[in-house]
Amino acid sequence: MLSYRHGYHAGNFADVLKHSVLTLVLDYMTRKEKGFSYIDSHSGAGMYQLEDKFAQKTGEYKEGIGKIISDTNAPEALIPYLNLIKQLNPENELSIYPGSPGIAKQFIRRQDASHLFELHPTDNELLTDFCYRWKKSFIKQSDGYQGVLGLVPPPTRRGVVLIDPPYELKEDYQKAVSTIIKSSKKFATGTYILWYPVVQRHWVEQMQQDFINSEVRNVLQVEYCQQADSDEYGMTGTGLFIVNPPWQLSSQLEDILPYLKSKIGSGEASYQLTQLIEE
Repeated sequence: MLSYRHGYHAGNFADVLKHSVLTLVLDYMTRKEKGFSYIDSHSGAGMYQLEDKFAQKTGEYKEGIGKIISDTNAPEALIPYLNLIKQLNPENELSIYPGSPGIAKQFIRRQDASHLFELHPTDNELLTDFCYRWKKSFIKQSDGYQGVLGLVPPPTRRGVVLIDPPYELKEDYQKAVSTIIKSSKKFATGTYILWYPVVQRHWVEQMQQDFINSEVRNVLQVEYCQQADSDEYGMTGTGLFIVNPPWQLSSQLEDILPYLKSKIGSGEASYQLTQLIEE
């Protein structure tokens, strides 16, 4: 299925959590001179216009990044992410929002490389345009799961892998975890970030169990929910499994999560931060 377009959801509460974590991980990776590879299995368009019909139809960004972009009292751990968004909107008007490649582009150096996969033909074309003149960015309109497996371990033995599928197909829940498990056998020291939606709790529980039953070590799970779990259709929350997170990420999330609950949360909002698997 190729119907999913992230433009409808750019900048929503799920993006705030995902991209704030991605920003912290990439910032950590650039603290060493040695290069690293950034691998993105489901890249999307790269950058999104919040004034276009997709974003305006849902207005989800107004309940996400829109609520915190101008806050001067945000926790220190969230500042790198907020500053990045502000730099992309210099007129102090929130008009564009980066996808994960747009976040990565702000960090990738000459010694680093980015590998971006996107199957949707329109988004792939937009991604290609976005990456024009971005040296050492490699774009493929092919299966991102297989792409990840084919690129690990990277030449420098340093890498960040983001797996961010749309979950239109139920197989994505198992396939995403399986890809990390297989990749970890080839590249055990890589940092893997797996995003998931909370739609039906049993899918999240199955992902947890698949990780626990595997040989993967050092898995941090973070989850933020706007509403309590429900059997009704729709995403009530969002989460990440992070394999080999930077050592300070857990404490940074301890500051970010209660802030998100207070600023963008409803009365039902909740969060959890769990070391799912020890090192």
